[in-house]
Amino acid sequence: MTDRDAPPATRRALLLAGAGLALAGPALAEEARTPLADVPMVSPRTEFVYEAVVEIAPLVSLGDSPLGERRIVPITGGRFQGPRLGGTVLPGGADRQLVRKDGVRRLDALYEMRTDDGVILTVRNQVLIDPGRDGAPDYRFSTIDVTAPEGPHAWLNRLVLVGTLASLRPSRDAVLVRAFRLA
Repeated sequence: MTDRDAPPATRRALLLAGAGLALAGPALAEEARTPLADVPMVSPRTEFVYEAVVEIAPLVSLGDSPLGERRIVPITGGRFQGPRLGGTVLPGGADRQLVRKDGVRRLDALYEMRTDDGVILTVRNQVLIDPGRDGAPDYRFSTIDVTAPEGPHAWLNRLVLVGTLASLRPSRDAVLVRAFRLA
């Protein structure tokens, strides 16, 4: 049954409802753009947690994929230090990378760090690097997930961490990772 075949009352109701939506549309759209007045907006702050100098081996290309070039960079060691912890970056981790067709790089690094008191932390650092265009600087930010065992460093399990990444080349084969907690 087409809407021309619908009973007149039903067709009339549909037309009236459509007209009402058409008239209310701008008002509904305006309401959708208005922030919730009864919920205060709280912008996150950051607090420094640590910085790590992560030593790396030469990049190995894993070939092209439909999403872009796949690469891996072995992690060979390093050091980290912050106000509440410090220690060494253990060898054996790796940074898996995808270089997309638009030039954006997605990095997914997984490695371990040993604190000065012997605790092993597992770090997963997911980075997005967008090369600067038209003179703009690179965009290099990450989310960092640190997993700690129960004990003196368990506080790391309850944080949302964000980070920055900077290359230390050509002076050394390493990157500088700075981690900040959202507060």
